[in-house]
Amino acid sequence: MQEIARGIYLETLFPGVTLGAISLAHGLVLVDAPPRPDDTRTWRSMLLNLGGGVDRLLVNLDSHYDRTLGARSMECTVVAHEKTGQAYQNRPATFKGQAGETGAEWELISGIGPLRWAPPELTFTHSMTIHWGEEAIRLEYHPGPDSGAIWALIPGVRVAFIGDVVIPDQPPFLAEADLDAWMETLELLLSPLYSSYFLVGGRSGLVPQEQVRRQIFYLTEVSRLAAQAGELGLKPEAAAEEMIPPLLGLQDIPASRRKQYSQRLRWGLCRYLRGDRREIQVDEEIE
Repeated sequence: MQEIARGIYLETLFPGVTLGAISLAHGLVLVDAPPRPDDTRTWRSMLLNLGGGVDRLLVNLDSHYDRTLGARSMECTVVAHEKTGQAYQNRPATFKGQAGETGAEWELISGIGPLRWAPPELTFTHSMTIHWGEEAIRLEYHPGPDSGAIWALIPGVRVAFIGDVVIPDQPPFLAEADLDAWMETLELLLSPLYSSYFLVGGRSGLVPQEQVRRQIFYLTEVSRLAAQAGELGLKPEAAAEEMIPPLLGLQDIPASRRKQYSQRLRWGLCRYLRGDRREIQVDEEIE
């Protein structure tokens, strides 16, 4: 576990997503959860050493299975964007762990059996501020990679947990993407406002500004190739197959991951090319 600012930790030990923990006088604010039950129990044990108050609050940065499968096992209140809450309405009540085809990390993890989902008990639309201690935590909606994508910001110490907006060294998840909004979000990260922030990516730990620029280039290529496929009149499935090789070529992909990442792009591009868009609204606070 790495302490990146006083009382703020990140953990990259577990497969799936980068985890965060913020120790405050009132309790721990946690960012995402490991998908595997055994890892969730280990993570909870590790958190006992962090001190702080007795309460626990889990923030899901979006609705992706990799970061929401373990939410119930964390045994605490879950907060997320309202669109993440809505995503659960399209899921069966119980996840049965069948082999998937999305190229997600959970599909490579053993030991994930049937479990009940834990939809968020608290949701918001544009932003929400948590006052549990000396440092306020601001949750903000930043659309692009997912319909309910949010950041967890601690402005007082200039730390931002940014989820899947930047995914170094692997293809992004495009199934729920809004590329225009995503590009705006990335440009915001390059602005002076965030130049001195520690940026914590949802898959990779700390993210340098150079990786933000690379993500912009990658998404620009996705947009260009999608437009090219549209001009040729290709159907989504055929367009995806044409786009996969050049997109894989933009990154140094290990041979052991090529099949998984090809399927991730295939799944994501087919869904993206069929089209879907999002919107933002109002401010809320929680004390």
